[in-house]
Amino acid sequence: MDDRIIDSTLKEEDIFEQNIRPASLAEYVGQKQIKENLAVFIAAAKMRNEPLDHVLLYGPPGLGKTTLAHIIANEMGSNIKTASGPAIEKSGDLAAILSTLEPGDVLFIDEIHRIPSYIEEILYPAMEDFEMDIVIGNEGKSKSIKIDLPPFTLVGATTRAGDLSSPLRDRFGIVNKLEFYSDEELRDIVIRTSKVLNMHISDEAALELAQRSRKTPRIANRLFKRVRDFALVEGDGEIDLAITLKSLDRLKVDKYGLDNIDIDYLNALITKFNGGPVGIETIATAIGEEVTTIEDIVEPFLLQEGFIKRTARGRVATEKAYKHLKIVNQGSLF
Repeated sequence: MDDRIIDSTLKEEDIFEQNIRPASLAEYVGQKQIKENLAVFIAAAKMRNEPLDHVLLYGPPGLGKTTLAHIIANEMGSNIKTASGPAIEKSGDLAAILSTLEPGDVLFIDEIHRIPSYIEEILYPAMEDFEMDIVIGNEGKSKSIKIDLPPFTLVGATTRAGDLSSPLRDRFGIVNKLEFYSDEELRDIVIRTSKVLNMHISDEAALELAQRSRKTPRIANRLFKRVRDFALVEGDGEIDLAITLKSLDRLKVDKYGLDNIDIDYLNALITKFNGGPVGIETIATAIGEEVTTIEDIVEPFLLQEGFIKRTARGRVATEKAYKHLKIVNQGSLF
């Protein structure tokens, strides 16, 4: 999975995202309703001279949750402190983060669903009353002390909202689900990225990239970066449709944005398991991938695009999957 170009999870090579990240809601492409609502909530909070209510952003990876968190801080005129759920292992880790906050700061916690339950207990009073209870001392001589925190906004991001505990989820006043992007929105993102990186791309090439980006901005930008390399080395320094098609063919990303792992998944489902229904663990074993990888990265797009269906008995390949793989659906003959 490490070298998979259309894997929407964040990789080291995506550090360039920070350089092309929009700084305001006006610059941010897509998620129209979320943007409009956030603009109102931010304006109202500033009019009241209060921090914005806590915000939960959820949805598949690569749709712009981190970018939105930074935009919220920019729009509020605040600093942003970032942390990651898996990195907060002890109560002291969270206490150290919370103790550095200034009034009005935004604390962004990515993968917030992976915070241990005993850490959540510390978060509750911090979110509700801007207080932190910590225990100091050894066993038998320990005591609890209360520390006042400055008013702040917690922005939590997760790809798995269902894994969040109800008490934590209920403490977010603003909850937004980020949706997949349209081809037109992704085209606009690619064109904006090309201008920021000073590399011209034609409208036709930008749309072709958009259509193969699995409705995900991070993948669109990553594909743009790779096609830019082909244009510089094997083209004339500009990204046109011809060099884009050639590059995507070399990268083995087909017209739907499917790569070898997607094709392996669909092939296994159809040829090994007669199109399903079959359980996800069985498919994972058959193609040598982790169940979480399939659940979080492979399946959301295949479901969205109608290549598979989830049923009570397992995954089922659709007619669209048979046609794309050019396999005759024996079941449809009778």
